[in-house]
Amino acid sequence: MDMHTVVVGTSGTTAEDVVAVARHGARVELSSAAVDALAASRLIVDALAAKPEPVYGVSTGFGALASRHISTELRAQLQRNIVRSHAAGMGPRVEREVVRALMFLRLKTVASGHTGVRPEVAQTMADVLNAGITPVVHEYGSLGCSGDLAPLSHCALTLMGEGDAEGPDGTVRPAGELLAAHGIAPVELREKEGLALLNGTDGMLGMLVMALADLRNLYTSADITAALSLEALLGTDKVLAPELHAIRPHPGQGVSADNMLRVLAGSGLTGHHQDDAPRVQDAYSVRCAPQVNGAGRDTLDYAAVVAGRELASSVDNPVVLPDGRVESNGNFHGAPVAYVLDFLAIVAADLGSICERRTDRLLDKNRSHGLPPFLAHDAGVDSGLMIAQYTQAALVSEMKRLAVPASADSIPSSAMQEDHVSMGWSAARKLRTAVDNLARIVAVELYAATRAVEIRAAEGLTPAPASQAAVAALRAAGAQGPGPDRFLAPDLAAADTFVREGALVAAVEPVTGPLA
Repeated sequence: MDMHTVVVGTSGTTAEDVVAVARHGARVELSSAAVDALAASRLIVDALAAKPEPVYGVSTGFGALASRHISTELRAQLQRNIVRSHAAGMGPRVEREVVRALMFLRLKTVASGHTGVRPEVAQTMADVLNAGITPVVHEYGSLGCSGDLAPLSHCALTLMGEGDAEGPDGTVRPAGELLAAHGIAPVELREKEGLALLNGTDGMLGMLVMALADLRNLYTSADITAALSLEALLGTDKVLAPELHAIRPHPGQGVSADNMLRVLAGSGLTGHHQDDAPRVQDAYSVRCAPQVNGAGRDTLDYAAVVAGRELASSVDNPVVLPDGRVESNGNFHGAPVAYVLDFLAIVAADLGSICERRTDRLLDKNRSHGLPPFLAHDAGVDSGLMIAQYTQAALVSEMKRLAVPASADSIPSSAMQEDHVSMGWSAARKLRTAVDNLARIVAVELYAATRAVEIRAAEGLTPAPASQAAVAALRAAGAQGPGPDRFLAPDLAAADTFVREGALVAAVEPVTGPLA
């Protein structure tokens, strides 16, 4: 297989594969082992379907209606109906990458052989992904228990050739037309298959995986901006010494301190105190950056452990076991994923908060140790970066609201059958907003810190080689340096793109070596 093909087997998938399919359009193929497992589990379901005893999801209704036994001639209609009725989402469309992650992760569970879905249904799921067809999924509809029911139902509706979907050209059309245009036959669902396509934590998991990828970049970027701010404030890098962090051995703390120390190597600015009385200690937002950034890094690592377990899981209800049993269970509950989604929103909010405090310090002439007010060219005539900090502060305030946990809330549904839910989808949706905002916050600190470093350089002090590389790359990306006031929004947008796409990390690593 080439590097653009992801093979789905029976034992789960990786975060890298999720990102490849969701964001980069990697092709999907079923392994021969997966096809065999699908066929074997289907034989078990077919055998149970032929028996007079009711089996949940095979020959019964669903949820609070599970007590009704469904006759053979109505079972295909039952499976169609659950998809149609559960495709009840409302609100704005969800992003294409989220829907692709949702579909791919559902295929991952189907391919495990624990769902009883026929191989041809799984193949159609892969064909839809490979054709670039993206079901229209809406913002609201999932409570994160019994999985992401409404979002997954909209995806299953597309497999049936119903509802709306977006084609590879970005045009929304009836799903049946798109399937026909790509030579894909709609599926006709049989016993258990409708239920199996809906019952998973795939949406919240996909968003968790992508958030982790984005946050890894942002945490490294924040180590760099913290180092630039320390340098611009003439702070001391002695607090980054490895022996200080070894005596409080949180792994992330040591990593962040090492990143900062490498960015500051060779700096001619650190430790140059211009006060009448030299500073003994820098402010917390400068001195404690490794502790705050590092605690966030450790939280990311824990969230990645949870994501890894979930990526190796088969989440469905009921599940087909190798011994032939089809058993109801509670594995669809989203609590493990919902909790870490909320944890990440909390640490992202705190990282944004400490970034903003350093920005404010750079702009305040009473605390910046000799920098001009608001880093303005001619303070009074020019406002400098005054309102850039306002924008950053507004984002930080929003981050604090987004840090309120969704998983602490539960609202009962399905006539009290589903009386405790995870709200994991909601946690994931607000985390996506928080990650977007965090990139903007880090970008504003970067913009302020690079301007401050350039002002110091004009005064005759020599920034670290890594700092010089960051400044040069940011300027080449379209974010301009010190000077009279100008239309600032385009500069901030350029800095945001620079951070978000990993260009800041890429700019300094040729000097520092790979940063963690």
